[in-house]
Amino acid sequence: MALREISLSLPNRPGTLAAIARTLAKARINVAAISVDSTATKGRVRLIVNDPDRAAGLLADAGYAAEQREMIAVRLEDRAGSFLQVLETLAKGKVNVQSVAILVAREGNHPLVALSTSDIAKSRRLLKQAGFASEIADRLVSNPDLVAAAPSIPSETVALLL
Repeated sequence: MALREISLSLPNRPGTLAAIARTLAKARINVAAISVDSTATKGRVRLIVNDPDRAAGLLADAGYAAEQREMIAVRLEDRAGSFLQVLETLAKGKVNVQSVAILVAREGNHPLVALSTSDIAKSRRLLKQAGFASEIADRLVSNPDLVAAAPSIPSETVALLL
C-alpha cells in the first residue's frame, strides 16, 4: 500500500479544524503530517494519517468530502537548494507537483518529504535516477509505517525546552 494523503475543503470558521481532529482522535487515528491553508471563507486541510481509508470513511460519515492522493517520499540534504533539485528534476520530466508534506520521519539527519504529482510512476523513476530515493523512504510504503517511524523526543530534551 502506498503512502497517501487525505485532502479536505472546509468552511473557514472557528472549530472546524478542531472537529476534524476530534473525529480522528476519537478513533485513535494518528496524524503524521498536516497542512492547513485558507482564504476568508474556505480552508484546505491535507493530512497524512496512519489509517487513511478508515479516516476518510469516518470523515465522510461526519459529512466531510475527503479526497485521497498517493505520495512519494524522498530524502533531502539539509541545505539550501536541496528541495529545488527535486523540483527541477520533476519539472524537466514535465511532471506537475500537486502537494508537498514534510514528514515526521527522517533518515539520519536528512529530512524526508512526501510529494504528490501528476504522474506518480514517472516521478518515482525520475527521482530514483536523480539519486533522491532513499532506503528509508522506499520502506515507508504505507501510512502505518510512516507513523511508526516517527522519531521520539527524549525526556531530557523536553526538560531542556521547558
